[in-house]
Amino acid sequence: MLDLGWSEMLVILVVALIVIGPKDLPKVARQIGRWTGKARAMAREFQRSFDDMAREAELEEIKANLQKMNPHSITQTIRETVDPKGELDELARKLDVREDLERASRLEEPPAAAVERRPGEPAPSPEGPAPALAGSAERQSERG
Repeated sequence: MLDLGWSEMLVILVVALIVIGPKDLPKVARQIGRWTGKARAMAREFQRSFDDMAREAELEEIKANLQKMNPHSITQTIRETVDPKGELDELARKLDVREDLERASRLEEPPAAAVERRPGEPAPSPEGPAPALAGSAERQSERG
């Protein structure tokens, strides 16, 4: 910013002391400090808004690049990298697990029939807890 050394600052202080006087010098120094603070705050705000504009421009550029890319090409690139000869895909067809893999890739819940239960454990009811449990909960609420 301004390149002031100690000698220049001393000359400015002596001139200010002579021109302004010792009585009003603290008031003037305080006012100059306030102006300097306001100028720094405005410079920070300008820099922050400039940085935000640059960041938005970068994000828009990244978004445009991602939209140019086809999700199919990404999947194909991954397949070619992981399984270039297609051996894993062929094995998945043989074992008939392709549907399970696709379901897992879509992050779906497994079907209710696929959920394993312990022997003797009742099937979960879509209506809520079993009637015996519901009745005991009602009895406890009547007591309490």
